[in-house]
Amino acid sequence: MSENQIIQKTNEFGETYFYTKHKSGLDIYVIPKDFATNYAVFATKYGAIDNCFKTEGEENFHEVPDGIAHYLEHKMFENEDGVDTFSRFAKYGASANAYTSSTMTAYLFSCTNHLKENLEILLDYVSKPYFTPENVEKERGIIAQEIRMYEDNSGSAIYYNLLQAMYEKHQTRVDVAGTVESISEITPELLYDCYNTFYNFSNMTLCVSGRTDMQTVLSIADRVLPEREPKAIYRHYHEEKTEVFQSRVTEAFEVSRPMFLLGIKDMDISENAEIRMKKRVAMSILTDMLFGPTSDFAIDVYESGLVNGFDASYDHSFECSRIFLEGETDDPEAFYQSFLAYLEEIRQKGLCEEDFNRIKRATYASYIKVFDSTKLAREFTHMIHDECDPFAFGEAIKNATFDEVKTLFLALFKEEFYAMSIVTPLDGKDDENE
Repeated sequence: MSENQIIQKTNEFGETYFYTKHKSGLDIYVIPKDFATNYAVFATKYGAIDNCFKTEGEENFHEVPDGIAHYLEHKMFENEDGVDTFSRFAKYGASANAYTSSTMTAYLFSCTNHLKENLEILLDYVSKPYFTPENVEKERGIIAQEIRMYEDNSGSAIYYNLLQAMYEKHQTRVDVAGTVESISEITPELLYDCYNTFYNFSNMTLCVSGRTDMQTVLSIADRVLPEREPKAIYRHYHEEKTEVFQSRVTEAFEVSRPMFLLGIKDMDISENAEIRMKKRVAMSILTDMLFGPTSDFAIDVYESGLVNGFDASYDHSFECSRIFLEGETDDPEAFYQSFLAYLEEIRQKGLCEEDFNRIKRATYASYIKVFDSTKLAREFTHMIHDECDPFAFGEAIKNATFDEVKTLFLALFKEEFYAMSIVTPLDGKDDENE
């Protein structure tokens, strides 16, 4: 693709986005929207799982401390001139934020006016790292305090306990923030090494949604972004078995009622992005059919009083594939047995095609609704980082078949793929792992 060649795509219900590869190597997406709010996300394909890597020409992989991607996100707000990045945004009425996940670090803002000025700030501070022994050391105490706070949080503990029960070796089990011990090893040199590897513009995306156009965004990128040579990055992820590592993990916290988080592990993840997209759609529909708010199971566990606040969710991307069920219950094992019995009943009688058709329509309606907000820039970014064209995802929903969902059901629901993380009140049973 030649420099700044702009591609326009329009879907069947009239939504349009523009794409170009900037001369810096950055992939830029612009979604024109005549809404009150503008939204921009500047993201790198770099998260907690990327702790072992090398670049083209290097013989050996680097292993870096857990939590370094998150640490780097914190430090990117530091400026050499001492000016606070948030105050720069506040001057132009923007609300700014950032987050680190397993696979991504994203910097974003929303604003009603001054989109150009705020976009310039975003591109400027993320492209200018400034790490010193003093400011890195100062941040260590702040992040250590954050880690300890989450260690005392039952919601965070139940989630990471489950990941460490489900996965024995794969980096998806790593806490995004790392540990107090792992972050003690982080130095300015390591931060610069990770920045120069993963914040190469060829590994990043910019997605802007709002009252703007591609030429405006390009003019800012031309002015602000420095030239950088593209880098090929090679990441090493640990091999992982298909079955869960542990079936149960229990920890006591200051909660009034036991909480559970049940995970269904799936290691069948295709390297083909189109296949992943189709499976993601099937998993979304299947999860809603089996455990959504209108499912027989959700209604039964709620009306019987077995579970309070029951919810179901799923993930499917190049990094992980799993389904989560969560809620509060006085008897987690009774819930688990109810879950097993329900799935056996489904195996015997089969899934309902009428439910499939209804939920498929609702899934497509939810997809269309995403376009009603400029926050769709975040949805676009997540899809793009999984090599999924956001418009193709809508087509994948329309083309999903009942047979695909039935096949997925038979593949996913086997007891060796189930793990459950439980949090009990402090006056309950002692902590135990099985």
